[in-house]
Amino acid sequence: MPCLVLRRCAGSLLFLTTLLFIAPRPADAQSADTILKRATKAMGGEKAIRNVKSRSVRGTLTRLGDEATGAYRMATLRPNLQTSSFEVRGFEISSGFNGRSGWSRDSRDGLRTLTGIASRDFQAEALYRNSRWLDYKREKSKVAPGTTAAIDGRAVRSIILTTSRNAQIKMFFDSISFLLIREEMAAGETTRVFDYSDHRAINGVMEPHSIAVTMGTERYQIKVEEILHNPPLAQVAFDFPKISNEPLPDIPTLMKEIGANEDAIDRLLENYTYTELVSSRSFDKSGKFTEKENETYERTFYKGNRIRRLVAKNGKALTTEEQAQEDKRLEKRIREIEKKEAEKEKKAEKERETEGGPPDEDGGRRVSISDVLRASRLVNPRRERFRNREVIVFDFEPMPGYKPQKSYEKFFGKMAGVLWVDAADKQVARVEARLIESFKVGGGLLASLKEGASFVMEQDRINNEIWLPTRADISLSVKVLLVKSINAFQTVDYGNYKRFNVDAEKEKLQAPVVTDKKP
Repeated sequence: MPCLVLRRCAGSLLFLTTLLFIAPRPADAQSADTILKRATKAMGGEKAIRNVKSRSVRGTLTRLGDEATGAYRMATLRPNLQTSSFEVRGFEISSGFNGRSGWSRDSRDGLRTLTGIASRDFQAEALYRNSRWLDYKREKSKVAPGTTAAIDGRAVRSIILTTSRNAQIKMFFDSISFLLIREEMAAGETTRVFDYSDHRAINGVMEPHSIAVTMGTERYQIKVEEILHNPPLAQVAFDFPKISNEPLPDIPTLMKEIGANEDAIDRLLENYTYTELVSSRSFDKSGKFTEKENETYERTFYKGNRIRRLVAKNGKALTTEEQAQEDKRLEKRIREIEKKEAEKEKKAEKERETEGGPPDEDGGRRVSISDVLRASRLVNPRRERFRNREVIVFDFEPMPGYKPQKSYEKFFGKMAGVLWVDAADKQVARVEARLIESFKVGGGLLASLKEGASFVMEQDRINNEIWLPTRADISLSVKVLLVKSINAFQTVDYGNYKRFNVDAEKEKLQAPVVTDKKP
């Protein structure tokens, strides 16, 4: 089932482009751009900023509540790697993003892979720390002026940067110098505030040497002692820390078990129907990320194929005309299935008669998660807790030197991310993936999916017998026919899972085809 979702995400790109439009340029974007251009110049200029491929910061940190002190370190590596850490009187907080997954560790909650909004926010921060606001257009983010404000009696110009996954970063620039003096960033349910002062030039880039940080009820003061530009940093420095010697299962064996369990799930799935709420979002004129429309579908099963029936738009039942169009579409889909099944049976019968005819390359076999990850290298395996169940988590990235043969291998072979597998049921509980290289459809003539496209999918146990999707998030930018660029931001909520009678449902689906058939 998870692969059905993944394949649908990849296979429906062109369909999504017909449903979406390019949001108009916000009316205030020019003034926001002007502020950012002046801030870029004040910081040292775009060339100087882009010349910083890696960065390390070292200093001392003071917890203002009790004046306890400790060491502070932070590092970044293009395009989006980041790590930071500090320790005060035995209490340690560290975090990192390695290009595949984000992680956090502290003395209270231990080490964990970030999920949900916390993961989204941290990935946005890691990208921002490396490229600032310079690439916001390429990343399909939006900027808009914030409210007029003052900080410590100083007039400021504020900008709100909103990413394509609706993560927000607020920036405050001194209205005279246009140096960055404050950032506000979400971290899950917490908002962190960074106040900057004592800017000094490092290789032509203005860097703050005094940072005040507010995280919830805690306040810290950082005195920067050293900033290095372009130090040699290994990617392993950003990886998930290895602190446990607990044995892990053999990953290839685990993948085979997942594939076998997915086959069993497919058989159970024939007894289930469910609803699918697809919500499309876009940026409005003010740069705010809002829901544009939503559609509700009923999903049923017919001869091994999923039938998707549109039942509502924007929370309202279909009109008579819309219902008629949907019935017509559904009838066409059923006839296609009937034709496909007849051709499949005819081919199988012919192969039986010839005894030894060339076998079907895939044999009609469903693509499993192990097939999807065949073009990937699995790294950083670890044991964690997710939704109160034990899971095995590992990162994945393109396999060096692998030559994919199937189209799905080519697509997923360009992605990096992280996978959560339920340790007991050997089922995929969550997957996060991001396209790290553009993917072309039809050699780029039909469409080109741009780097940075991402999706998140979660599953859960239903009726204590079957794992099924609960939510999917899709964010992508695609160029169609070498001309039009279209952005698609969707969330899909799955629910209302119910058992149903397969034969009765088949009869219900077939009825319209018989009664409405024309001579």
